Amino acid sequence: MHSRTRRFVVATVAAGVLAASTGAAAVDEYSRADFRRDLAALSAAGVVGVQGRVISADGRQWTAVGGVADTRTERAVSARGHYRIGSNTKTFVAVVVLQLAAEGRLGLDDSVEKWLPGVVRGNGNDGRKITVRQLLQHTSGLYDYMADIAPGDAESFERERLRRHTPEELVAVAMRHAPGNGAWSYSNTNYVLAGMIIKRVTGREWGEEVGRRIIGPLGLKDTRVPGDETGMPRPYARAYQQWRPGGPLTDVTVHSPTSYASAGSMISTTADLSRFFRALLGGRLLKPAQLAQMKKTVTFSNGVAIGYGLGLYRNKLSCGGEYWAHGGNTAGYISREGFSADGRRSVALSLSGAAGRRVEDYQKMQAMTDQVIDDVLCDVPA
Repeated sequence: MHSRTRRFVVATVAAGVLAASTGAAAVDEYSRADFRRDLAALSAAGVVGVQGRVISADGRQWTAVGGVADTRTERAVSARGHYRIGSNTKTFVAVVVLQLAAEGRLGLDDSVEKWLPGVVRGNGNDGRKITVRQLLQHTSGLYDYMADIAPGDAESFERERLRRHTPEELVAVAMRHAPGNGAWSYSNTNYVLAGMIIKRVTGREWGEEVGRRIIGPLGLKDTRVPGDETGMPRPYARAYQQWRPGGPLTDVTVHSPTSYASAGSMISTTADLSRFFRALLGGRLLKPAQLAQMKKTVTFSNGVAIGYGLGLYRNKLSCGGEYWAHGGNTAGYISREGFSADGRRSVALSLSGAAGRRVEDYQKMQAMTDQVIDDVLCDVPA
């Protein structure tokens, strides 16, 4: 879930920006057989379980799976499996905030202090100088609380597995640290605050608003905000975390999602997540002005990512095009997606653990995941 540096994590639970990929096949050359082959290759490279879904511009879609859903029983991965989508949650939250802005109920340039008086204060932090837009854009400079509370090994995970956190507690962790300089810097604290602002504006929890405004209208029957529920709805692949290269895998499926809150606690499927992003980019969730705001990015270069908007990454393709996504990690689950600018072509992947003997093994799996997205979305032959 956490930072979007798109790396496979060994000792911490973090999200990441995918490294640059090489080569591509035209989307009309990339077949169902290619997809099955690529997911099987990911499994052979060390991914415990993987499921994926490709949707073409004309609505045709296919799925593929690889690896196992349970290392004890070797149960097969389901193509309809639920998984924790991590920081993709941020895109749902950003949509709600932008809808509220379109309704005139808040302004993107409102200060955090206006809506959450006294919450962002201390050690140089000042909510009067931070706007709602900066929260959604990760330019607030606020410290990422997850850097302090994320477990680094199996023992610390077990100690914290069922601990419940409130959003206020998570923000308070960040307030112990001085802020950065306001340049783009990924921080989960931003979206915990955005969820708190949604509650202050509407009188309802951020998850209720996501349900009313997105999950219900789009018919996302397999998507949920789990609150403090620690388990997973069926079917699902168990999630595994390898804390160091060559180390054992820990089953991390059951845990309290409250440490992620509105920064990354949601559960979905490849079908529902694809429907959400396709609806968003196709203009069904936001008015044109708000969608344009969402896609106005702060430019930077880090792997395939070349900019971040309001809850969306702009990414480069090897064929010269671009795609939109967010991606995310929670304990054991790695979520990666790619969507064309109009949302009509897409690929969504869920990986339920990655095992390697060296750091290079994780880098290889990362590059292979990049390649799948690139192959599906590139619209000119390599």
